[in-house]
Amino acid sequence: MKKRYSDGIVPELAQTARADIASQLRAARLSSNLTQQNLAELCGTKKSNISRMESGKYNPSLDFLIKVADSLGMELSIKVG
Repeated sequence: MKKRYSDGIVPELAQTARADIASQLRAARLSSNLTQQNLAELCGTKKSNISRMESGKYNPSLDFLIKVADSLGMELSIKVG
């Protein structure tokens, strides 16, 4: 993963957001009865990208998150608070 922070340490808020997003996407994938491979094919990406995203070790672009959400029949939204 590219370092986006000068000290290489991901702030806690970003780690929490990644974990929340990863958890929601994994739950959505499982409720749709899709494997990581199935979802990767729907998104036009590799299974490893789905796996890394679900583990929170991947910092996906906004466009990629939108594509994954759309492939799951979902919308991407941001909640404040």
